[in-house]
Amino acid sequence: MIKIIYGPKGTGKTKILIDEANNKVATAKGHLIFITNTKRYMYDLHRDVRFIDTQDFQVAGEEALIGFIKGVVAANHDNEYLFIDGAARIAGKEIKDMAAFYYMLDKISADNNLTVYVTCSCAKDELPDFVAKYL
Repeated sequence: MIKIIYGPKGTGKTKILIDEANNKVATAKGHLIFITNTKRYMYDLHRDVRFIDTQDFQVAGEEALIGFIKGVVAANHDNEYLFIDGAARIAGKEIKDMAAFYYMLDKISADNNLTVYVTCSCAKDELPDFVAKYL
């Protein structure tokens, strides 16, 4: 299952995502993974949330990001939640050009019984249909 947190830049999407991750720690039975491209929020997350900065691994592009996510998910068999802060920013693409990414993310989520949260920096009416279906 994919859940989208949307809104224009500067509206607090990352804070919502961090709060969601921290709240899931108490009830999660599996691993929680937080992927972003900055270390800025590393200390805002509970220590039980695995924090990954994609800049440490030179992740560039949509295909590299989805491959990276597959590798992270494959590393453990009991992942439960995946939080991605700014997938479009990490991939270096516009959200409207990321249909393949969301298709693969949906497949990864379904195949691994994983709940995925993704932030999108745009207004609700600007979300492409392939993203809006997850609202």
